[in-house]
Amino acid sequence: MTGGEVAGILVAVFWAILVSFLAVVLVRLAQTLKATTRLVAEVTEQAVPLLADASATVRSAQTQLDRVDAIATDVQEVTSNASALSTTVASTFGGPLVKVAAFGYGVRQALGRRGAQEAGTPPEPAARRTVIAGRTLPSARRRKKKG
Repeated sequence: MTGGEVAGILVAVFWAILVSFLAVVLVRLAQTLKATTRLVAEVTEQAVPLLADASATVRSAQTQLDRVDAIATDVQEVTSNASALSTTVASTFGGPLVKVAAFGYGVRQALGRRGAQEAGTPPEPAARRTVIAGRTLPSARRRKKKG
């Protein structure tokens, strides 16, 4: 055997080892791809119903949000109507009620003076009384407030 033949045999052996190694790698890669394919198929089988359920849930949530939006709009309209009604009632009855209250106060004052005159006690002079929002403050409290 010559040196060229030995070199040829060595190259052939290395090629055989390299081809065997590549064959093992390709077999493992094929097994991995098959396993991946099975896994993707299983995930797809489970994910499709989940996505359908999620889609139905989102549609239901959208329907509920539409209802809530309609309710909120109605509540806003009711609130504005109540505010307008309150303003109308205040402007319509506010002035006459103040006048009735003032009349009632005047009547009470007149009756109080008349009752004091009948009892024999002189009424308190108007200069010594301070009227605040329909109440008469005693002169002692009035002096404390001023001084």
